[in-house]
Amino acid sequence: MTTASWFLPMRIVIVGPGALGCLFASLLFPVQQKLSGEVWLLDHNRRRAELLNRQGILYEREGARQQAMIPVLTSPGSLLMAGPVDSILFCVKAAALDNCLHDCRPLFSSQTLPVFFQNGISHLDIRERMALEEPPVFASSSEGATLLAPGSVRHAGRGRNILGFLDSCREQPGRNQALEELLAVLRMAGLEVVSSTEMRAHLWAKLFINAGINPLTALYNRTNGQLLTSCAARGRMKNIIREAEMVARAAGIPILTDPLQAALAVCKRTATNVSSMLQDRRQQRSSEIDAINGAIVKEGKRVGVATPANEEVVRQIREMERKYGMDGTRSAG
Repeated sequence: MTTASWFLPMRIVIVGPGALGCLFASLLFPVQQKLSGEVWLLDHNRRRAELLNRQGILYEREGARQQAMIPVLTSPGSLLMAGPVDSILFCVKAAALDNCLHDCRPLFSSQTLPVFFQNGISHLDIRERMALEEPPVFASSSEGATLLAPGSVRHAGRGRNILGFLDSCREQPGRNQALEELLAVLRMAGLEVVSSTEMRAHLWAKLFINAGINPLTALYNRTNGQLLTSCAARGRMKNIIREAEMVARAAGIPILTDPLQAALAVCKRTATNVSSMLQDRRQQRSSEIDAINGAIVKEGKRVGVATPANEEVVRQIREMERKYGMDGTRSAG
């Protein structure tokens, strides 16, 4: 089968109109229109969904803007009459994932490919926890996406998207084929995507970076690059990441690159980027601290590795959330 034959019309649902969800929707929608496929956004917030259906989704990159009237639904039941979907991209926070997955279960068939774009590692047991019959796809994305307003996303920098199964699917060629078809469509949308058989290592590699950067940007109210100008922030970043690396090694996780150097490189490359946790602080939303640094603390206890630097940053972020009145309601992105 040639790559061209994989450009098939697909039915794709994107759950969560946050920065990443709006980014993927904006890029995939025109491609699927050309292929006679379909793309929908799913949002639990009815008022916001109505707004997005009126104004469309606005995509901005390098000063250029484009608008797409992507259908936004509040319930997956609206899609049931047309049958199961090919792929569901879950672009919600880890804390909201179980509820969103439960709501979307009616859309599943044995061919449906769920893809999880959550930060952290707290969702890696989702198949067992939610009793999924078929192995799902996990993803690590470094796309620079900032939500400027509801339904308005700025593509601050192109990144790399790595997708794959946690375990081998050699005995399930249909799952591998479905993943290849999705990858082909994502590439056609202009995204850099690759598949990997080492997803656990890639997810931990991103965890190191998120753990070192995200909470500190929120606590210091600084962009990624501004962390490098503070000796205190750099010192804390080093301690947080080195602890996480020790936990990973004790857990038998392969270390792909030097975690601290990778985080420093990201700070330089995305100097003006506002991290997702800093966006949470500024918009008074609950953060993903439990799925990121909190997960490192939890795993450290399991493998017998002390994590005082991560414990301290978890405590401070939770205190900040109480101070700024950040609630724990389900967030869409």
